Amino acid sequence: MLDHGFYPYDLLGLRARWDDAEYHMVEDSYGQQWASSQRKIVEFTCHTMFFTAIVIVQWADVIICKTRRLSIVEQGMNNKVLIAGLFEETLLAALLAYCPGTDAMLRMFPVEWYCWFVPMPFSLIIFVYDEARRYLLRKYPGGWVEQETYY
Repeated sequence: MLDHGFYPYDLLGLRARWDDAEYHMVEDSYGQQWASSQRKIVEFTCHTMFFTAIVIVQWADVIICKTRRLSIVEQGMNNKVLIAGLFEETLLAALLAYCPGTDAMLRMFPVEWYCWFVPMPFSLIIFVYDEARRYLLRKYPGGWVEQETYY
């Protein structure tokens, strides 16, 4: 929303006016007025970005599910099907985001290229957290971390 002129603090309490199709006076943080159809395009673009963020965070999720105790560095990334699946899911997300016609069918609007990098730190945090958890599992077998997090 910030790319379209809406600061986060200006979004609080805006939902009722945002969804009202007859209300044409919604102003962004810079004073620009937004019509209902323009607001919906911005909203659906945000939905598309949320979808791509979920796909990118799923990269870390699928990689950390490869092993329960060993580090990914020790285990390696030799599973060609998994690697192909990561590329396929990313390609599918890009296709859904940028293919003409998905705006009408799925209400998915294209996002800027740099928006794909926004969720990557969160994916990295998930990966580092799970590597640290596995390290503690190996260092202290039967300990608190194993009792609370080992499935």
